[in-house]
Amino acid sequence: MDPLTALLALAEEEKQAHGLEHTPAEVAQQPQTWRATYDLFRERQAELLHFLKSAGVGSDPAHRPAVLLVGAGTSDYVGRSLASLLRRRWQSEVMPVPSTDLLTSTNDWLVPGRPYLWISFSRSGESPEGVAVIEQALRNHPCIYHLIVSCNQRSKMLHLTAGRKQALAIALPDAVQDRGLAMTSSFSNMVVFGHCLAHIEASDGYQETLRQLVQAGADFLAPAASCAEELAQEDFASVCFVGSGALRAVATESALKVLELTAGRVRTMSESSLGLRHGPMAALDQKTLFVAFLSTDERILQYELDLLEEIGRKRLVKERVVVTADAHSLPMGHAERVLPHSFSIPDDYRPPVDVILGQLLGLFFSLSRGLKPDCPSPSGAISRVVQNVTIHL
Repeated sequence: MDPLTALLALAEEEKQAHGLEHTPAEVAQQPQTWRATYDLFRERQAELLHFLKSAGVGSDPAHRPAVLLVGAGTSDYVGRSLASLLRRRWQSEVMPVPSTDLLTSTNDWLVPGRPYLWISFSRSGESPEGVAVIEQALRNHPCIYHLIVSCNQRSKMLHLTAGRKQALAIALPDAVQDRGLAMTSSFSNMVVFGHCLAHIEASDGYQETLRQLVQAGADFLAPAASCAEELAQEDFASVCFVGSGALRAVATESALKVLELTAGRVRTMSESSLGLRHGPMAALDQKTLFVAFLSTDERILQYELDLLEEIGRKRLVKERVVVTADAHSLPMGHAERVLPHSFSIPDDYRPPVDVILGQLLGLFFSLSRGLKPDCPSPSGAISRVVQNVTIHL
């Protein structure tokens, strides 16, 4: 039995005692929930297509909107995971922008007279900044189109836009509204929904990719759990995650998962594979775990292999782990652990699968530090939904 399955098999009393009622199940359920998210998309596809065309998506280039992917924390990383795919598929300018930045500096992101579509992602739809930035935009910039994607059917963000011609609200299945502190199912399902949006006019073409994602995710859970549980028994003080393109967003989200679930007791950082040399590499030491999400693009992969070789040659970290769609492309000696995918999936579609390793590292590092993964912040420094934020008008 792999370590994740073992956690799921615990008696309910033991799960409650160790803060394991929600997080392990929410990680494990992900592949099966992606199908439900796709099914919901298909139910709303005609409505979504009409709305996006009204906003200018797919129109002639002069009238296409600038698309802002809006969210805070993990919800921001949803947008970062999707930006390149949406940009390529929609042939529009697409930018991930944190809602926290939009709230303080909205006008810095807007060009007068230009059409905009904001796609806002949120698990709870209740964070003060996320609600306030939409309220502010509705009041001061009524021409902006808003697509709200939340995992909470009763969220304030969904109700804010109800009945408005230039807004559409989508609630994902309730099962993916994570009850644990850390976002896991909600992250990957919002990304899958974003994949569906990218294929809005030809969703049948995404079905095969989704099938591969579901299979790859199901196959990845057990080996990733075994790897994460073993690594959590070692005395790592920090973890560095790297990736390129959409996989850099995976690195960023993975770093946040470990940081949140260990209450900051394990320091984390993330960078692009090329960006690491420009200063951040100074933080690597013999108590660092180095995790690389390797690209399927041959040219990008060469840069990533160069980095792995350099880190090994200089003995900068204690251990290197790589996630790859092609284990045969990895030269001998470039990593101490290799986690291969069962299918070769283009990088833009990999975040829902690859992030599982980051989630499981967070889960097992949390347990090894004597914390409760469902509520890992003993001091109350962080909470499931950000609170006590005063909105200044």
